[in-house]
Amino acid sequence: MTPLVAIANISHSFGAGPVLSGVSLSLARGSYTVLLGPSGSGKTTLLSILGGFLAPDEGSVLINGVDCTRLAPARRPTATVFQDYALFPHLTAGANVGFGLRMKGVARTERDGRARTMLEVVGLAAAFHKKPHQLSGGQRQRVALARALLVEPAVLLLDEPLGALDLKLRRQMQDELKAIQRRVGTAFVHVTHDQEEAMALADHLVVMNNGQIEDQGPPERVYHRPQTRFTATFMGESTVLSGHTIRDGIDTPIGWFPAPPGTAALAIRPEHVALGGSIPARITDVVFQGSFKRVSADVAGVSILARLPAETMVSPGDMVKLAIDTRHMIPLRA
Repeated sequence: MTPLVAIANISHSFGAGPVLSGVSLSLARGSYTVLLGPSGSGKTTLLSILGGFLAPDEGSVLINGVDCTRLAPARRPTATVFQDYALFPHLTAGANVGFGLRMKGVARTERDGRARTMLEVVGLAAAFHKKPHQLSGGQRQRVALARALLVEPAVLLLDEPLGALDLKLRRQMQDELKAIQRRVGTAFVHVTHDQEEAMALADHLVVMNNGQIEDQGPPERVYHRPQTRFTATFMGESTVLSGHTIRDGIDTPIGWFPAPPGTAALAIRPEHVALGGSIPARITDVVFQGSFKRVSADVAGVSILARLPAETMVSPGDMVKLAIDTRHMIPLRA
């Protein structure tokens, strides 16, 4: 099937410093793609190139088979929701949502009717006559989303849209964003540096680092079977055990473990470390995180992270025995 978006060999620099280097990416119709990475990884630059706010130094952007690489934002089938929402403070929510249609010359009666319908889609039917200052942060975010969706873009771009919200509202909006995307069927491309947000929203997760794509695929695969060491350490937490290969395994400071040929290190997620095994360890740190305890333990000079049940009674200095579920160890190549 022909992809909705085909990004091919995109490179871009600011001054002498390359920001993107030969990035290629395909996006399917109806997908929710999240670009995830640390500051400076190139994710926002890639989104800006997709939206037409930047022209790449090299490469091309095709949307629905049309070369949009040099088209201005207003001439390509995309719409963007920015982190600050960019709502007009003097206009009502209804007028903000209908602004794009107003610029296209659509009559007021029609655009008001369509704006009301779109506000209903995002759960704000009663906010039509309210000004932005009368709305909460989450409501303003949904007004911006409704405005972008009303012009029926092929691709909706979201530039860290939840970054300004508090934790509780951010999680609520994650659920609402996903529900809205499923309802309207538009392809979403969402930029964030928040791994939890990325995994909650994406059906296509793209991990970026130093201007390149490190890994991409369904969030569960990327988390449980990352393709690179960077992805293994950036996606959630993990302990990386380096060693050298012996027969069909790898010898590490805390023991020998089975591993496929070519393995240079093994990553262990903290949820796969438990008490009650045979590995002697000394607890070095305990952090209560509500639903679990984040525990650091020293094993033969290696700091192992464990996620233990909240009721576990351990303190720094305690000597314990750890168990590692080797079935979930992540093999990493050099």
